[in-house]
Amino acid sequence: MLCVEDWAEIRRLHRAEEMPIKVIARVMGCSKNTVKAALASEGPPRYVRVGSGSIVDEVEAQIRELLAAWPTMPATVIAERIGWSRSIRVLSGRVAELRPVYLPPDPASRTSYVAGEIAQCDFWFPDIEIPVGFGQSRTATLLPVLTMITGYSRWLSAVLIPTRTAADLFAGWWGHLAALGAVPRVLVWDGEGAIGRWCGGRSELTTDCQGFRGTLGAKVLICRPGDPEAKGLIERAHDYLERSFLPGRTFSSPADFNTQLAGWLATANRRVRRALGCAPIDRITADRAAMLSVPPVAPVTGWRASTRLARDHYIRLDSNDSSVHPAVIGRRVEIVADLTRVRVHCDGRVVADHDRLWAKHQTVSDPEHVAAATTLRRDRIALVRPAAEPEVEIRCLADYDTALGLDGIEGVEGGVA
Repeated sequence: MLCVEDWAEIRRLHRAEEMPIKVIARVMGCSKNTVKAALASEGPPRYVRVGSGSIVDEVEAQIRELLAAWPTMPATVIAERIGWSRSIRVLSGRVAELRPVYLPPDPASRTSYVAGEIAQCDFWFPDIEIPVGFGQSRTATLLPVLTMITGYSRWLSAVLIPTRTAADLFAGWWGHLAALGAVPRVLVWDGEGAIGRWCGGRSELTTDCQGFRGTLGAKVLICRPGDPEAKGLIERAHDYLERSFLPGRTFSSPADFNTQLAGWLATANRRVRRALGCAPIDRITADRAAMLSVPPVAPVTGWRASTRLARDHYIRLDSNDSSVHPAVIGRRVEIVADLTRVRVHCDGRVVADHDRLWAKHQTVSDPEHVAAATTLRRDRIALVRPAAEPEVEIRCLADYDTALGLDGIEGVEGGVA
């Protein structure tokens, strides 16, 4: 068989050097028919192996009959019906080639998102362990990262929050929307307990979620169980975080984690996405313009409670105790906490303001509160304790004898014998 090098040289000699076929055959050491075949071919010579047939050829007609009647019949069942005793791999390969002929085409739909239409939300649990102070550290199960990605622009947001409770979830969620500056029309969630669940063929939202979405004016959808493709954008974003953000990083505290994450997100949202052909930052302006506007009054989020302040002037929030100014003992106080601060109000004024602790079972005392409690306690004791009785002078007994004229009488103490 003529090799590619000889074929190329024959064509060069004929076209460039304008040699006749007889001379080319003599120079190349081949026959004139070989030269003619090389000049007439449209492409270089290629070795093609002649097929030797397959042991399935003799039963192909039976396979086609079964597939014509039952296009989805498994290859194992076909092997049983036709009495196949050879390798199932050979038969299943032929069945896979023939089956599309008898099945209707099944084109996959390409998902596209309209600007401002949708955003997907979920929790990401990174494989990390972060110190939270007081000698404690917490793992991924107790340190969720709340993530959100918009459908049209692929703008990604993420923040580490202290707990998965509704109070912290909605506070972090509102933080994402406030930073975005707009509200997507549809917000997609998995079956998160604080959001809702899929029940009876439809999604049921919690009371807290209904109130939150009512303030936003948006729609919240709960995905069906076992349907990860319904929120594939956020799942791929989690994989992106695992592969790009986490490797080679260490974190000294939750605040350090959020600082590093915010810096990485600023870069990631400027990277070109292959699916878009541009970066999310190139689309986010159009995405925001088509979204709902942020409500003028922010929804109620975070921890909120009302109680009467006990004599020990401490309130408990998320297993931690925080001091309150003792001047309001016995009065009703309002406890308001977000992801970073814990504040206590009484009659419209702040009577306590502490950092939110991520550790558990700790006590936070403001030195001013402790000093005020000591002063009030001392004043209270001075007010309610009775005054001490004055000391009475004890007179000498001889003074009484003198007063009664008993001096000098025999037998009386002090008298003359």
